Amino acid sequence: MGYRPPVMTMRFVLFQRDYCHLCDQALAVMAEARAPDFDSQWVDDDAMLEARYGARVPVLRDQMDGRELDWPFDAAAVRGFVASATV
Repeated sequence: MGYRPPVMTMRFVLFQRDYCHLCDQALAVMAEARAPDFDSQWVDDDAMLEARYGARVPVLRDQMDGRELDWPFDAAAVRGFVASATV
C-alpha cells in the first residue's frame, strides 16, 4: 500500500509530530507568513508517513503539485512557496 494523502480539503498540509518543538516553531512561522489555511497531518501513528517524513518534520506540502518545503523555513520562504503554487 502506497502513500495516500489526507482527504484533500486544503491545498497545503503541514506534516508534523506530537511534542515537536520544531513543529511548534513552524506553526509560528506559518502564522507570521500569514499562510493560507492548511491541514495538519501527524506522522506518529502512520508507518508510511513516519517512513517518509519522520526525520524531516516539519514539512509543508502542496497537495496540488507535490512540492515540499522542508524545515528550516522562515516566513519569507513560506510566502514564496505559497506564491509559486501552480493553479
